[in-house]
Amino acid sequence: MFVQISKWLSLLSFGLLLFVSSIQAQREVAEPFRPIEDDADLPRVLILGDSISIGYTLDTRRLLEGYANVHRAAENCGPTTRGLQRLSVWLGDEPWDVIHFNFGLHDLKYMDAAGKLVTVEEGEQQVPPAEYEKNLRELCRRLKATNAKLIWCATTPVPEGAQGRIVGDAKAYNEVAARVVAEEIGEIATTNDLYRFCMPRLSKIQRLANVHFTKDGSAQLAEQVAEAIRARLEQ
Repeated sequence: MFVQISKWLSLLSFGLLLFVSSIQAQREVAEPFRPIEDDADLPRVLILGDSISIGYTLDTRRLLEGYANVHRAAENCGPTTRGLQRLSVWLGDEPWDVIHFNFGLHDLKYMDAAGKLVTVEEGEQQVPPAEYEKNLRELCRRLKATNAKLIWCATTPVPEGAQGRIVGDAKAYNEVAARVVAEEIGEIATTNDLYRFCMPRLSKIQRLANVHFTKDGSAQLAEQVAEAIRARLEQ
């Protein structure tokens, strides 16, 4: 009887631990999307990007506290195709002083016909390079029309073993993006080269065989993002 009760208590404790962990994980994802109240005396900054940017949003906001109102799109911005569909929603009606934006990791990933992330052999790239270039050009034109100071953020690296993505594709897509940003936006845009920042320290800041970053890794990315935004505001 005692043994059965002990087993039951162990299972209950394990279940509670999983439940609490799940709630905490959901909270960590939802928190960056939570609207903030602007300080009217501070400039307004908008972050557009995928889950990599979601990971560094809160630390970026903290680093720029008292210096800028740091907002982000209230969702994962995904590939350029979603960007074209949702950009007007993300921009809203209020003007922006700085927009820090990225698209890439969701464009270069391999999906099956049902929209599921699969191995490279089983699927096709969600947005091939030629379509990515076309979409990004349109996004750049629309962002330029906001008259905000723009920061293009380079796509972070794909590590060995990451499902549905090929090592080296981030570099190739970044090369396309660099050309597009230069041609469509020109000198009024700066680049936050997170790809270059990550490469020498990738094994220390990124999860194993995963495009996402550790908590410390995201904090380091936030420092780079905050520095880029601060520099852009001062120009």
